Amino acid sequence: MNTVKIAIPSDQPGGLKAKVSGHFGHCDVYTIVEMDETGIKSVSTLPNPPHQEGGCLAPVRLLADQGVTKLLAGGMGQRPLMGFKKAGIEVYLAGNQPSVENSVRSFMSGQLPVFSIESACGGSEGNCGH
Repeated sequence: MNTVKIAIPSDQPGGLKAKVSGHFGHCDVYTIVEMDETGIKSVSTLPNPPHQEGGCLAPVRLLADQGVTKLLAGGMGQRPLMGFKKAGIEVYLAGNQPSVENSVRSFMSGQLPVFSIESACGGSEGNCGH
């Protein structure tokens, strides 16, 4: 069975019941969900590094180093989106999902679209105003 690691930008304290953050760069933590074809295997959290420690691309490196291959995000700028693509991490638009768990279930059922450049917030630094 193939295991997949999914990261979801989340509000404190993270976890399945946490609210999905409106913008990945401003989230409190990343909820990391490991799953396979049978469902969720584990859930953990990872603090979001401050922007000054590598700017918008610091989280890209952090999540890639953790083995994350999918990201479910409510919003992000073009620069980090391109960074995730370059790192081989597929980004999906979580939109207005009420919780991390809802986002994961929507992803599992194929309901989340791939995050496109057109979905990105304006500006290369990803200034969404969220």
